[in-house]
Amino acid sequence: MDYQSYLIKPLLDKDYPIISHGRGVYLYDVNGKKYLDGSSGAVTASIGHHVQAVIDAMTDQASKVSFVYRSQFSSLPAEKLAKKLMSIAPGDVNWSFFVNSGTESIETAMKIAIQYWQEKGKPEKNQIISRWKSYHGITIGALSLSGHADRRIRFEALLEKSPVVEPPYCYRCPFDLEYPGCKVKCAHDLERAILEIGIENIAAFVAEPIVGAAAGAITPPEGYYQQIKEICKKHDILFIADEVMTGIGRTGKMFAMEHWGVTPDIICIGKGMSAGYTPIAATLVSNSIIETILNGSKIIMSGHTYSANPQSSAVALAVLEYIEKENLVENARVIGLYLRNELETLQKKFSFIGDVRGKGLLLGMEIVADHTTKYPFSHEKAVTLKLIEKAQKNGLLLYPAAAGTEGIGGDAIIIAPPLSITKEEVDELVTILEKTLTELKEEL
Repeated sequence: MDYQSYLIKPLLDKDYPIISHGRGVYLYDVNGKKYLDGSSGAVTASIGHHVQAVIDAMTDQASKVSFVYRSQFSSLPAEKLAKKLMSIAPGDVNWSFFVNSGTESIETAMKIAIQYWQEKGKPEKNQIISRWKSYHGITIGALSLSGHADRRIRFEALLEKSPVVEPPYCYRCPFDLEYPGCKVKCAHDLERAILEIGIENIAAFVAEPIVGAAAGAITPPEGYYQQIKEICKKHDILFIADEVMTGIGRTGKMFAMEHWGVTPDIICIGKGMSAGYTPIAATLVSNSIIETILNGSKIIMSGHTYSANPQSSAVALAVLEYIEKENLVENARVIGLYLRNELETLQKKFSFIGDVRGKGLLLGMEIVADHTTKYPFSHEKAVTLKLIEKAQKNGLLLYPAAAGTEGIGGDAIIIAPPLSITKEEVDELVTILEKTLTELKEEL
């Protein structure tokens, strides 16, 4: 830039390109450079950029009313959005609490879970547990749940010790076992943690169906979530699914938990809900939880100034309708299989690609120094950063992720283009990625 910036950016001394506009799966900066959005930003821009139907809905609602306070009014866009989510959510997860971000949806889920047990006459059930190698958000409550070592380290003094369960990390099994002979021991580790802490103390267990930023699309094996749900039910513990990254079609199902046929008690959604067109997220809650509170205090003690904002609600509704109209969930499944096959082909060409994983258009690639031992590159080599920067220079946007047994010193990326991507655009993505990997190989 040719002027002094006062915007606080991720790296204070980095000169970031200035974006001009977007079309479909592409973004363009003010210098005319084109970028293929291979990560949908932060796995967010799920329907692509500049979708006219969403722009029209945005404009139409702005001409009516953009804000009302939820303690004073409801609005037709918010009511319609809640009804739409009820129609697509699994099982009896029928109720929506609208917030502004995925992190807020997690915080709201935490509060609802604890309040539920208070209303049931069990206030001592107030702990929420989670897994290592997870990420649930950057506010203190959500970060307490996150088993993401790099993001916790500065704030450990403020955080609860919530991550107590080993992740379903088959590539680096924490128990040095192999599926299916392991009998999914990582799922049974939840029961170990529950018994150690005490059933009477635990309100809920939270997990990402497919782990995102903390581990580059770690995907549990068949049977994992079925056992998780069974353990939670056995011990009278709520199951919260953090679908902020995986929800609304990203994995080739509307909700990722559908891959395992499991219905959580609470579902958190965000990113794909508005596809980046507006800040909005939701905590989806089952009938039984709402009925308990309805028969008690009748109020969920949470909320934000912009909760259920009519402007954002109208935009999110238009996004969901566009996803259905364009059959983008099925496109994510079909194109996702094609992209994964292409990534596995690259894996055979580059020995430092240790693992390719994920579902639909949420795919991860773990980078290792030694393919046989799975030994990672040292943290000082900053391999993920180099890969991301080289790709962006070549016109491809990727998303960084942590990896490795301790969550530090490992390298991974997430490849998650918009659900609208075509086979030809995937071919372009893979071509640029191969060029980038070749450059990385030469440097390493």
